[in-house]
Amino acid sequence: MLWQDRSADGLREPAGKSPAALPARQVLSDSVYESIKATVMDHEIAPGARVGIDALSRTLGVSPTPVREAVARLEADGLVVKRSLSSYHATELLTRHGLEELFEMRLLLEPRAAALAATHATEEQLDAIERIVEEMRTLPGPTGHYADYRDFAALDQRFHDAIASASHRPLLADAVERLHSHLHVFRLSNMKVAEDPTLAEHERVVRAVLRRKADRAAEAMTEHLALSLRRQLARETEG
Repeated sequence: MLWQDRSADGLREPAGKSPAALPARQVLSDSVYESIKATVMDHEIAPGARVGIDALSRTLGVSPTPVREAVARLEADGLVVKRSLSSYHATELLTRHGLEELFEMRLLLEPRAAALAATHATEEQLDAIERIVEEMRTLPGPTGHYADYRDFAALDQRFHDAIASASHRPLLADAVERLHSHLHVFRLSNMKVAEDPTLAEHERVVRAVLRRKADRAAEAMTEHLALSLRRQLARETEG
């Protein structure tokens, strides 16, 4: 089945948003976006394959307009690429070199962001970072279909973005956010894993930031990213 674990109308709502609190058009737009995103993340639209606007419109039972809007958002996420005036394709998976380059960038940016967050984060920002980790504890990690761990993946992004934002360096925070690293990495992890240590590694970063230990925060973030890269490369070898 193409789409799994959806609500009664065949679509799931984005994490953290109450449908009743949003205009109907926004709810539809977000739902279509999440549905198409899931097919890309789960490789149901294969890497490099064409993303057919009309076909998706028929499958989802919606007009082409929200599908086009969703595909444009996916292009901004780096999951879809436009090859001609109206032809979209799912981006290819990262190569080993591309993965290593992505983590090279992260290792340049995020340990510094964590150190600065330990020094400059406000109490409100520290509370927000703690809440993200607490919520992650209640959710399943990256196992099975994207629909099953979508909320965990979204919180993973929020965690790294929140640390970067707490650095109080807008250019640094913007650079971290624009990498969209969580999407590329989770898309590579299209397999079941028995136990994912991401949460424990996040908690070590948080403890250092809360204690205002800049050096330790940078070390914990470096360790987390290095281990994450190692896991990804190991999965690539196993595959």
